[in-house]
Amino acid sequence: MLTLVDKPTSQRASNPRPHAVVIGSGFGGLAAAVRLGARGYRVTVLERLDQPGGRARVHRQDGFTFDAGPTIVTAPFLLEELWRLAGKRLADDVALVPMDPFYRIRFDDGTDFAYTGDPARMRAEVERLSPADVAGYERFMDFSRQVCRVGFEELGHVPFGRVRDMLRIAPDLLRLHGHRSLHAVVARHIRDPRLRQVFSFHPLLIGGNPFRASAIYGLIAHLERAWGVHFCLGGTGRLVEGLVALIAGQGGAVRCGAEVARITLAGGRATGVALADGSAIAADIVVSNADSAYTYGTLLAGQARRWNTKKLARARSSMGLFVWYFGTRRKYPGVDHHTILLGPRYRDLLADIFDRKRLAEDMSLYLHRPTATDPLLAPPGHDAFYVLAPVPNLAGGQDWARLAEPYRQRIAARLEATVLPGLADSIVTSRVTTPQDFADDFLSLRGSGFGLEPVLTQSAWFRPHNRSEGVENLFLVGAGTHPGAGLPGVLSSARVLDSLVPDASSLPRPEAGEPR
Repeated sequence: MLTLVDKPTSQRASNPRPHAVVIGSGFGGLAAAVRLGARGYRVTVLERLDQPGGRARVHRQDGFTFDAGPTIVTAPFLLEELWRLAGKRLADDVALVPMDPFYRIRFDDGTDFAYTGDPARMRAEVERLSPADVAGYERFMDFSRQVCRVGFEELGHVPFGRVRDMLRIAPDLLRLHGHRSLHAVVARHIRDPRLRQVFSFHPLLIGGNPFRASAIYGLIAHLERAWGVHFCLGGTGRLVEGLVALIAGQGGAVRCGAEVARITLAGGRATGVALADGSAIAADIVVSNADSAYTYGTLLAGQARRWNTKKLARARSSMGLFVWYFGTRRKYPGVDHHTILLGPRYRDLLADIFDRKRLAEDMSLYLHRPTATDPLLAPPGHDAFYVLAPVPNLAGGQDWARLAEPYRQRIAARLEATVLPGLADSIVTSRVTTPQDFADDFLSLRGSGFGLEPVLTQSAWFRPHNRSEGVENLFLVGAGTHPGAGLPGVLSSARVLDSLVPDASSLPRPEAGEPR
């Protein structure tokens, strides 16, 4: 028999607001909680790990602070809106610093490209590498502006719960080449193979292969130019702390170490959650920020009609991530905050990762040096780093317990030979995260880093809907639902709920003496 774990009846009587339970405290779940709190709900966020944030948790080790997941902030107005909804100002709690350059992209031959938000400087960088591609670059950026207006500004917060929603945007999809891959569209405008990589890599930031991710994801280039790329002083974890404080200020709560075993149902409606410890929490609505495949395959015990076990088995998952966090006893002042080190192969490496599921000998890396902007994230005279390598998800069958250390050593050798000379003798702290950790810690299908792969047939209406199919009062947010992964995507998924979840004041109030 399940025991109700909630506020005591006397407290529920004094706080009769409808109750919303949010499963998971990633950015999507926290943003949903703030929005629901602003609309009159009493919100309880349940997190199975020992700290909030989900993939945005923080590792503190030997005097270093490492953001485990997201390291950049784009479209900060989405965060500012959350603080306004709670009657606060983002700037009073969090300092966002603009990045310049956004990224330093280093090609395998040692040449580099400073990727910024300044149109004149970007034209000059393009001209330095390939004068013949300046006009094509301008055409691509005009394309990116158009697709950002439609795909992000107009549709990023709009639900796609009906097939006619997809049909309505079909003309725009065709006009903006949404049926083509981003790399194919970039290649129509730009000839230099290095610049084709520069302007097509963005889908990798949300788990997509540029050679099959829809050209709609070309919107990211303009999104970054329009609103900038920022870093949060103190690390991205400061944003998590700020959101948790907003929820508390609204009268909600974030409970860590609370694992949800299943979503409880009655008559096809979500009625709350059952916890792994045998207790239960009743709710008027349930919002799942868990991996969408886990929500349908486990939390609903396979009872979903559309996203059933067979369909989930056929679905494409995004790639896996190997992340190495390390600190050095010396500083590397010549290394930018964000560096992308491209390997000798592009298309073939991505085919190894996404299709053949083979762990290749070569690699492309994203290197994050947060102490370039905030020295307080490491002890004095030290640097903190995070290096990420896209790798196959667990469908590749790799044994990461055996492979993790040799692969880390290969990454270290690559870094030492390129941008971090003397690295081997400078490391003072180290830890890694593998696709197996994504499966174990975040319950991610196949240990993928970003949920379902962002291909056209798994986007918008084809993605798990924000309003659950077949289960009333159940809603989804986060990377596994519309509009997808990345900080703007998951924050926008919470925005979608504004048009799906009724205001708390419109729900029937409980009868006298009836617990809620």
